[in-house]
Amino acid sequence: MPLRASPDPVALHARLQPDRPACTDLATGRHWTYAALHTAIQRMATVLATRLGLSAGQRVAVLARNSADLVILQQACLRRGLIFVPLNWRLSRPELEAILADCEPSLLVHDSDEGAIPLPDGRTLPLAELVAWAEDSPPADPAPLPDAGAPSIILYTSGTSGRPKGVIITEANAMATAVNFGVLGRVSHRSVFLCDSPMFHVIGLITSFRAPLLAGGSMLISSGFDPAATNDRLGDPALGATHYFCVPQMAKRLREQANFDPGRWRTLTALFTGGAPNPAADIRWWLEQGVPMVDGFGMTEAGTVLGMPIEPGLIAAKAGAAGLPAPMIECRLVDEAGRDVPAGEAGELLLSGPSITPGYWNRPEETRRAFTGDGWFRTGDIGRRDADGYVTLVDRRKDMFISGGENVYPAEVEIALGEHPDVQEAAVLGVADATWGEVGRAFIVPRAGRGDIPAQSLIAHCESRLARYKIPKEFIVVESLPRTASGKLQKHVLRRDAG
Repeated sequence: MPLRASPDPVALHARLQPDRPACTDLATGRHWTYAALHTAIQRMATVLATRLGLSAGQRVAVLARNSADLVILQQACLRRGLIFVPLNWRLSRPELEAILADCEPSLLVHDSDEGAIPLPDGRTLPLAELVAWAEDSPPADPAPLPDAGAPSIILYTSGTSGRPKGVIITEANAMATAVNFGVLGRVSHRSVFLCDSPMFHVIGLITSFRAPLLAGGSMLISSGFDPAATNDRLGDPALGATHYFCVPQMAKRLREQANFDPGRWRTLTALFTGGAPNPAADIRWWLEQGVPMVDGFGMTEAGTVLGMPIEPGLIAAKAGAAGLPAPMIECRLVDEAGRDVPAGEAGELLLSGPSITPGYWNRPEETRRAFTGDGWFRTGDIGRRDADGYVTLVDRRKDMFISGGENVYPAEVEIALGEHPDVQEAAVLGVADATWGEVGRAFIVPRAGRGDIPAQSLIAHCESRLARYKIPKEFIVVESLPRTASGKLQKHVLRRDAG
């Protein structure tokens, strides 16, 4: 039988272990035990329902950087049946206005003057004022929790392919993600998650938040990624961080800092990565430093999907794979006709399970297209499964191009280019060609101090790693690649800017 009422791990742990640390806000130094966090959430619930008069189903949008106050606000929304909508504060005003018009919030909470965007049918309120009201309010009386299958959160996708869509997440979805990562990531009541990832992203708001709270562990919340500060925090025995999420580009930033010393990260279970291709050589380099770099795959619409085991021998042997399916996820790899492909062949990844979104906010047609006729979610990602069941992601289906009749997956080419000693990172697109139909165009970011890289050097490097039809025919050196706040490459921006 599916969950009926929304789960509430904070309320449970406030009774099971009231004095155990639950949350620390690193910017302010404030700490909450489970009992204190539960009470703070109930005070905020009073403000939302009584002072602001909000009712179940209404949206509460938030434009603010990470803080423990956001955790408290989201959990109060959960208890009142309100839908929490965190917004990407890096977006432009027109982009934010378009999202607000789509979700129609009754309240917009912000932490800066720039975030005070007028709402036609709602009000805006500074986060500091809302928190002050809550601290002066009595805790709400216990009330029945909302339906676990009702919308609880709307996360607007990072827009790697264009205009963001609002992904609906229910409390049943969030609980399944917490279980899925909890098993793959060895999460327990002793786990301490250091959260740099923005809370408008699934990693920051769901995985780094729900997994430790479900297990009775704790969170260290930073206001954002600062590589030098993160190095210090990972090495601080008083903080005792056990779990840290980052995209591969963030991991590189950690390595570049003067205070990088992974020998001090004695409490760390693993460095968990995803969101972008991760070269096998980099994964093995981290292992040589004594740090298990555990790659995985997840998405806003599905939470944690795949993960590598936290076993150095398997990580080294399977470096480059995204791992095995999480316990509450079913995966299929299918061809264009929807037939399952054998091990070793590329196919689109389809998913089923309780963590899968019910759909997109105000987008019924896109919701319909996202699922097969028998209910499998189409990820749009191409993968291969090996004989041991490990899945390696090859590329996005829409990014694949055909050169001379052969399928070319840009991510495979990007990984090969990233192994060139002078290349910091690379992005590859398929462009029209009179002879071959399509060929590759590569955008290259050189390592610091390397300057322009001769095309012949890149071609020679690729020839030892790739079939000739996969090697790009054009190389463009750029200062940086456009990325979302979560580190995902925005290829639609490259296509637009390159014409």
